[in-house]
Amino acid sequence: MAVAKKIQESMEKSSWIRKMFEEGIARKAKFGAENVFDFSLGNPNLEPPVEFKKTLIELANDPAPSLHAYMPNAGLLATRKAVADYLSENNRQSFGPEEIVMTVGAGGALNVVLKTLLNPGEEVIIPSPYFVEYNFYLDNHQGVPRIVKTQEDFSLDLPAVENAITDKTKAVLINSPNNPTGKVYTQDDLKNLGELLGAYSRKLGRPIYLVSDEPYRKIVYDGITVPSVFDAYRESFVVTSFSKDLSLPGERIGYAAVNPEISEKGAITGGMVLCNRVLGYVNAPAFMQRAVARLLKHSVDISLYQRKRDMLCNGLADLGYEFEKPGGAFYLFPRTPIEDDVAFVQALQEENILTVPGSGFMGKGHMRIAYCVDDRTIENAMPGFERVMRKYKQ
Repeated sequence: MAVAKKIQESMEKSSWIRKMFEEGIARKAKFGAENVFDFSLGNPNLEPPVEFKKTLIELANDPAPSLHAYMPNAGLLATRKAVADYLSENNRQSFGPEEIVMTVGAGGALNVVLKTLLNPGEEVIIPSPYFVEYNFYLDNHQGVPRIVKTQEDFSLDLPAVENAITDKTKAVLINSPNNPTGKVYTQDDLKNLGELLGAYSRKLGRPIYLVSDEPYRKIVYDGITVPSVFDAYRESFVVTSFSKDLSLPGERIGYAAVNPEISEKGAITGGMVLCNRVLGYVNAPAFMQRAVARLLKHSVDISLYQRKRDMLCNGLADLGYEFEKPGGAFYLFPRTPIEDDVAFVQALQEENILTVPGSGFMGKGHMRIAYCVDDRTIENAMPGFERVMRKYKQ
């Protein structure tokens, strides 16, 4: 076999998101793009803010030498300082550039943090539903996922988290606003989680870390704010990217930030810098580092995503679909009217509506609808959503 057995097995179990995305390509070729309603991929459909393009032009015209040379593996000092200053404004801690590592997106940041922390066989608790690429990231570093259910409204189930803690637990990994549910964990959620992890850290005689994946932090609605993980728990990390709020997923630029109050900070930050190099990233893209340093307070127009959310929620509610209205991100996670979410998604597919089975996120009996699409897609998909619902409601 040309491909390693493990990779072959992973390919066979590969992401439902990509499978549906590829199905969309085939259907668009067959039926015409205007007749296929693709909600499968969380690919932002809004253009980056105008400030981004202005910044690119200015940077491209900068005559200074060595702008594209190697740099410290943690990233450009000026960019890390800008990120640190931004975090200091939005948290009670005072951050310095030494607590920031610029990375190749949030995925790169997660891999850097996990490689730094994990010994083979150590466990990471993950509330579900969740972005199942986490499983691959953990496997990269010989970590073991321990999956725990959330509550009916997708809020954290702290007793379930507590029951999952063992002497092998190294970290808890959360994602808020959440992909696929759009759930935003409350300040009380984080405070109580921090107290729980602190208590068990003392019992174990070592920290259990909290890692928060936050690429959707700025994409929130209805006056909701995303509480600070750093304020809730000292043994904490935030990983994030500019893929969603600046609509830059193809640029692969993000960062990992360490709580300035974390124990053994020097060892951890030194480990992260080393891991950024030995994982093959070396450093985050230089040009994009310079760009995002100027754009930390900018984002796309979030009200446009809120309008799409409301359009989709109102339309589906009228058709009898049941769901928790998302407080952030750009995903809706409705219940499917039958237990077999894969069969329901396949029925929608026959209407040229592409969604992703909730089973692909460890959320059986649901489906994920990514509404980062043009309004026409939402409007024109409604008759198909209605026909399939009617079929199963009879």
